[in-house]
Amino acid sequence: MPNIRSIFIVLLTIFLAGCANLTPGFEDPAVEVISIQLKSSNSLAPEFDIALRVTNPNRDALKIDGMTYALYLAGNKVVSGVANDLPGVPGYGEVAVTIQATLSLFGSLSLLNELMNQYQDSIDYELVTKLDVGRFYPKITVKRQGLFNF
Repeated sequence: MPNIRSIFIVLLTIFLAGCANLTPGFEDPAVEVISIQLKSSNSLAPEFDIALRVTNPNRDALKIDGMTYALYLAGNKVVSGVANDLPGVPGYGEVAVTIQATLSLFGSLSLLNELMNQYQDSIDYELVTKLDVGRFYPKITVKRQGLFNF
């Protein structure tokens, strides 16, 4: 005779397997930087408004509960933060989102030191965002890499 614990484990396994198949063919959304603008600020650390475009390549609307982000220049983390109260993205649609970010002092100093030591006509960048689309779904990590030319 099976005990309660065994029955619970079997039911939990079936439930989790069913949840994994709720969104077959789900494609990760895309996140791109539209613009970065310096805000007027009285603080020592510069603040920026970063406009992002979130594109949903799926049929179903995408609800975004929150987001973390980090911007790396030449391997140095210069901006990071979190955002909530974000709009949903309709199926096969896109929305523009503006987030506020503060410059990282140590990452910026490392970058400045690197740029002063050698001339570069371009710099590598990487934007890493993690989208929280609900408690029962894993966070979606979107990375965008490229080159800024001067």
